[in-house]
Amino acid sequence: MRRYLRVVGLCLACGFCSLLYAFSQLAVSLEEGAAGGRRPQAAAMVSWLADGERGGPGRGAGSAGSGRPGRCKGSSLCYWNPYWMLPSAVCGMNCFWEAAFRYSLKTQPTEKMHLAVVACGERLEETLTMLKSALIFSIKPLQVHIFAEDQLHDSFKDRLDSWSFLQRFNYTLYPITFPSDSAVEWKKLFKPCASQRLFLPLILKEVDSLLYVDTDILFLRPVDDIWSLLKKFNSTQIAAMAPEHEEPRIGWYNRFARHPYYGKTGVNSGVMLMNLTRMRRKYFKNDMTTARLQWGDILMPLLKKYKLNITWGDQDLLNIMFFHNPESLFVFPCQWNYRPDHCIYGSNCRGAEEEGVFILHGNRGVYHDDKQPAFRAVYEALRNCSFEDDAVRSLLKPLELELQKTVHTYCGKTYKVFIKQLTKSIRNRYDTPPKER
Repeated sequence: MRRYLRVVGLCLACGFCSLLYAFSQLAVSLEEGAAGGRRPQAAAMVSWLADGERGGPGRGAGSAGSGRPGRCKGSSLCYWNPYWMLPSAVCGMNCFWEAAFRYSLKTQPTEKMHLAVVACGERLEETLTMLKSALIFSIKPLQVHIFAEDQLHDSFKDRLDSWSFLQRFNYTLYPITFPSDSAVEWKKLFKPCASQRLFLPLILKEVDSLLYVDTDILFLRPVDDIWSLLKKFNSTQIAAMAPEHEEPRIGWYNRFARHPYYGKTGVNSGVMLMNLTRMRRKYFKNDMTTARLQWGDILMPLLKKYKLNITWGDQDLLNIMFFHNPESLFVFPCQWNYRPDHCIYGSNCRGAEEEGVFILHGNRGVYHDDKQPAFRAVYEALRNCSFEDDAVRSLLKPLELELQKTVHTYCGKTYKVFIKQLTKSIRNRYDTPPKER
């Protein structure tokens, strides 16, 4: 029996070596056949395998013709084209292994970020400005889910199709959709369409994670950075939001709410990061029944119980839900959802003072009136900015001059918080060589 196993093992080893030799000879013949002339090569890559043999990384394309003796010249830099031709300075065997490894890397899909927004009424321009701010700084591909009234669809399509040159961006338009048996009640809640966000886990069933934002949001740093907070969720957390207030003395929930709310001052749902898979699976504690209810089953009972007691619609319902399930919420700091409340009575967002504003939230319509000119200045700067690199680079100086004109307001007195992170984002995205990003 042992002798039989040895013979089988020897045969397998010989077969494997023969296969390697065949590939080696094939590579050599292709190299020789290509010696008479080649098409321009499309791409180049420094071999991870050869780096180890040569003592580490650091060699680029220039090392292929370093003048070393021998056919391979000590290089395994690989080029593959549709004709399977190898440069004469490349070892066929090295190229075989290298190409296999590179193919395995290419077949792994790039992570895509999902961003959702709900637009109704006269929110077209505001939504497009928000999307522009997201695309200017983001790095990974972005899939945008736009829920809008039917009369806005053609306008969105016309404008967004003109951005087709942005290779890392795709969008999908959806109609406003509520459960048929309670659509009227949900539409009347707070503002038209506002409660649509509550149904995103049920509508986007194929999406694992999602960043929801209001239309009056401006990204001053890459979406990638807030998306990375998903990795900081512990095993029980399903969503992330920022506190409604930093200073309890001016808080709304702790002074006026007639319903339960999360934490000391409640949370604001204008920027909400969600693990939709976990939200769909979770059974929520509640004050309506001893049984725990899933997301799709808890919404309507909550509305029926509290509809006479809530002021801010869907945000109040989320506060009630996370009051009973505090372990399910990840709270990120105020610079990720910076609103007029953080400066209108004096600066009270320490994170923004130290690091700058990451995401600007112009609620209360401050982008469109003169009550908070600092917020409006940032909005107008991004609305008028194009996607050209030079336009983004030249954004800062005119914006700073406009912000300096707002120092007569409380928010304007701390105008540097609006450009501190923005300056870093522009430098990192547009002034840093691609290999160093």
